[in-house]
Amino acid sequence: MTEFTPVGSLLGGVLIGLAALGLMYFNGRVAGISGIFADSVQAADGERGWRWAFIGGLMVGGLVAFVLVPTAFASTVHRSIGALVLAGLLVGTGTQLGGGCTSGHGVCGIGRFSKRSIVATLTFMATAAVTVFVVAEVFGGSL
Repeated sequence: MTEFTPVGSLLGGVLIGLAALGLMYFNGRVAGISGIFADSVQAADGERGWRWAFIGGLMVGGLVAFVLVPTAFASTVHRSIGALVLAGLLVGTGTQLGGGCTSGHGVCGIGRFSKRSIVATLTFMATAAVTVFVVAEVFGGSL
């Protein structure tokens, strides 16, 4: 097992903050990934370019990270395809119900002191904690 060092987490947090700040400063937009992705196809022509560039940057950044540090993507948690599909549908539903995702509410909304985003983020985190408890204790850690 490798020793945890917070440098990577700190660097990642700084980069996420700078990306959110840059998008707000240069485009006047919140870096909420679900909204950026949802509007990438149906947005007006002048709005599509930066959305696709942002999404592309996320994918390229992930690919570069995978090439440089493939062990960071190792997972010891294995779930069935059904559990993964269900989880994806629940996350998508929660994003719709919450009017955004954790990047929009948690990073940008809290940074702007939005009460709605603070409540949404607390709800996301509480739901995640309950879900982990239920999966671990009720279902024995597997689905």
